[in-house]
Amino acid sequence: MEPPDASVAGDIAMSAGPPAVSVCMDVIKKRADFLKAASTGRQGTKGMMVQARRRPDDGPWRVGFTCSKKVGNAVARNRAKRRLREVARTVLAEHGRAGWDYVLIGRANATAQRPFDDLQSDLIYALRKLHR
Repeated sequence: MEPPDASVAGDIAMSAGPPAVSVCMDVIKKRADFLKAASTGRQGTKGMMVQARRRPDDGPWRVGFTCSKKVGNAVARNRAKRRLREVARTVLAEHGRAGWDYVLIGRANATAQRPFDDLQSDLIYALRKLHR
């Protein structure tokens, strides 16, 4: 018996559902990149804090997510980060700029409970302010 063709198996796996977040956007994972974004522009909103910096290269925009222990236990922090990831996926596709790094920071008692439409509006507002 011959193994299935990798391309056919890959096509089936890809059509099973929406792509993962890491496929849709470049995610910042290194601490140095988070620190560089923290040293430049920031804009606070009710639902989150957004830090942004323009990189020297014109590569695709990148995004990072973080929540401190002030947000709550691990379950609460993970829920807040999941909401931030979804907001970033929907908003940055249209409003993000090439060559920029964005860091979204969850707020205690706000990110997890705030209505999703308000979180989207918060991110759009912050991006407008940061891109000025």
